[in-house]
Amino acid sequence: MTRSEIAELHYAVGQLRQSIGALRSHYGDAKSVRRLENDLERLVIDTDEFDQSPPQEIVSRRKDETIYVPDSKSDEAAWMGAQDEGLGFHSRPRTK
Repeated sequence: MTRSEIAELHYAVGQLRQSIGALRSHYGDAKSVRRLENDLERLVIDTDEFDQSPPQEIVSRRKDETIYVPDSKSDEAAWMGAQDEGLGFHSRPRTK
């Protein structure tokens, strides 16, 4: 994460703090406002921790790296009895 991204994160947390402050002034000590304040406090802690000691960055895959997927027929037995979610025929045995 670059310094500008970390600064943007701090800014976003500050904006959230203002929004939660406005909620508190409007709704008082409501349970949901207290939970939001607790979540905000955790975000502040995590943001500061990240800023002080960022984790090691992962090496991303190159954009031009091609991943080959074999077009050979897969083992149909692995899919027997599986749900075809979203296709409209649940719990029906698969046909060949």
